[in-house]
Amino acid sequence: MEAAMGLMRRIHPKQSETALSALLSLLPHHSSDLLSQVDQPLQVLCDVDCGKEFILCEYNRDADSYRSPWSNKYHPPLEDAPYPSSELRKLEIEANEVFAIYRDQYYEGGISSVYLWEDDDSEGFVACFLIKKDGSKTGQGRRGYLQEGAWDAIHVIEVGPEDEGTAHYCLTSTVMLSLTTNDESSGTFSLSGSIRRQMNMDLAIADGHLCNMGRMIEEMEGKLRNSLDQVYFGKTKEMVCTLRPPAEVVMRLPNS
Repeated sequence: MEAAMGLMRRIHPKQSETALSALLSLLPHHSSDLLSQVDQPLQVLCDVDCGKEFILCEYNRDADSYRSPWSNKYHPPLEDAPYPSSELRKLEIEANEVFAIYRDQYYEGGISSVYLWEDDDSEGFVACFLIKKDGSKTGQGRRGYLQEGAWDAIHVIEVGPEDEGTAHYCLTSTVMLSLTTNDESSGTFSLSGSIRRQMNMDLAIADGHLCNMGRMIEEMEGKLRNSLDQVYFGKTKEMVCTLRPPAEVVMRLPNS
């Protein structure tokens, strides 16, 4: 299992689905652990009842059907499927509306979905915030620099039971990034990878769970963007400039 997880961390995001299927056939007794711990690029389905797209993941799936956060129905229809309580459903609707505004402001488009469900291990609940942005020329990209580009963000928050006006929040965030260029100016270039971080906080619930979760996600996404900028883009630029320094740098180098 440890070797399988190490392999999945090094797999190209585009090949993760194929690799996961192969691992599930080799390790069927670890299928639940693999499905819960291995993040895959997010897929999208259209809710025909309201004409809105929603994101598919393990957290809104039951058998081969997926629950839409907009209509609260499974696609395709499924009998005896699990649903959030009326109280959580009300919070889920509000969270989807607020998160859609957050997505437009930070991502200039894309697709977002929020799912809530009861935590069987405690008296709290779990929330999953998802964002998918297609930055390719044929997708939602507005600048046209990328041949292909995808940003998949998965934020899972475990909210503990209330205790003297406070609650414990455990946020686990994963971002999967994939970029490909293919033009005369930059040539063919591909960069992809994923990053995962965790944050634990005890916060007062005076402003509500949604405000607390929103602040944590906003802070975490800022940290993840900085890490990606420094690790992926910064290190890549450093290596490229070391191996193939720009012409103006070469001209300043001594003859030796």
